[in-house]
Amino acid sequence: MRMRMVGLLCGLAGVLAAIPGWAQGIPNGMVVWPDSSVERDQDVGHRSHTNHLLLMYPLSGGISPAGMSPAAIRTAYNLPSYTLGQTQGAQTIVIVDAYDYPTAVADFNAFSASYGLPQETGSGNVLQVVYANGTKPAYNSGWSQEAALDIQWAHAMAPTAKIVLVEAASNSNSNLLAAVDVAGTISGVQEVSMSWGSGEFSSETAYDSHFTAPGVVYFAASGDSGGKVIWPSASAKVVSAGGTTLNMSSTGVFLGETAWSGSGGGTSKFVPRPTYQDAVQGIVGSKRGTPDVSFDANPNTGVSVYWQGGWYVFGGTSVASPSLAGIFNLAASTNGFAISSTSELTTVYANMNTSSANPGASNDFRDIISGSAGKNRCKTGYDLVTGIGSIWGLYGK
Repeated sequence: MRMRMVGLLCGLAGVLAAIPGWAQGIPNGMVVWPDSSVERDQDVGHRSHTNHLLLMYPLSGGISPAGMSPAAIRTAYNLPSYTLGQTQGAQTIVIVDAYDYPTAVADFNAFSASYGLPQETGSGNVLQVVYANGTKPAYNSGWSQEAALDIQWAHAMAPTAKIVLVEAASNSNSNLLAAVDVAGTISGVQEVSMSWGSGEFSSETAYDSHFTAPGVVYFAASGDSGGKVIWPSASAKVVSAGGTTLNMSSTGVFLGETAWSGSGGGTSKFVPRPTYQDAVQGIVGSKRGTPDVSFDANPNTGVSVYWQGGWYVFGGTSVASPSLAGIFNLAASTNGFAISSTSELTTVYANMNTSSANPGASNDFRDIISGSAGKNRCKTGYDLVTGIGSIWGLYGK
C-alpha cells in the first residue's frame, strides 16, 4: 500500500512537473519523480520506466541554466575542455527511448547554443530522429524529458559524435527492444544508451542477443531505487551505469565525489557472473554485479537540461548512461573503439586499480569509498553502489 501511495503522489508531481514554468507550491530543492519514472508491480518484465528525477526550484522551467554545466562536469572528471570547432568524439551514439519527442531538435539546439556545442542545421549530421517502426509514436511528457536529457548529455560529452534518437512505439519491452535492434543497424553506431529499465524477471537473459550488434557498446542506467537491481542494467552484455554525488563548494569548485543513495545496484537474481567480473567474485559471488562504473546522478548536483521552452535540473542514473556513452566515445575516438560491451568491460575491470597511461593519475577511475545505497555500502575497490568507481580522464576505457 505504501509503494502504491508513493507512486500516486509521484505521478501527480510528475504531471505538474511536466508543465513548463510551473513551480508554485513546490518547496525549494524538492526532488520530483516524473510519472514515467515510477515502477509499477504489473509492469515488471513487460514495460520499462525512465530513470530520471527533477530538482524543482522557484525558477524551474526558467530562462537560464541552473544545474551542472558540461564544463563543470568535464573539470570534475578530468576530461579535456571543449571549444567549438574542435574534434571531440567520432562516429555515432544512439539513444533509445519510447514515444515521440516533437521538440527534440529545437531543444537540442537551445542547449547547444548555450554551451557552445555544435547545432543541428537540418542536414541530420549532428542530430537525427528515427522512428523505430517507421511511424511517429504518440507523445509522452516524461519520456520526452528523458530523451531531452539523453541526447543533450551524450552530445555534451562527445560534441562531434553524431547523436541519433531512436523512438520506440511505446515503453513496452517488446517495442523498446525492437528499437534497440534498429539502433544496432544505424550507420556508424559505436555506443547505444538505454536510460530505462524494469525490475528483474526470470526470462531476462533470453533477451541478451539484442545487445550484441557487432562493434557496439551498450550502456544502461542502474536505476534510482537504492540497492535494487533492474534490467537491462543487469545484463552481462551492457555497461551498467550507477550514480554518485559531486560535492561542490558554494562557488562551484569541485571538492570530491561520494555515493548517491539512490544508485541502483546489487547482484542479479538470474544472470550468472560474467568472466570480466571474476576479479570481484568475492563481492558478487556467482551472479552478475551492478553497476560497473558510475557518474553524477544526485538531483541535488544534477545537470542542466533544456526541455520545451525552459531550463531544468535533472538527476538519476539516466544522467549517467548517456553521459558515460559520450565519455567512452570520446575516449575511444582517441584510443580505439571496443568491439563489444564484453570487450569494453574486460578492459574496464582490468584497469580498475591501475593507470594505463593517465598523466598525473594513480588510477584510470576514481574509487568512490564513501556513502551507501540501500543495504550496499561503498568500500575500497569494487562495490555494489558505484562499481569500480567513476571516470577519471580518458585512459583505461
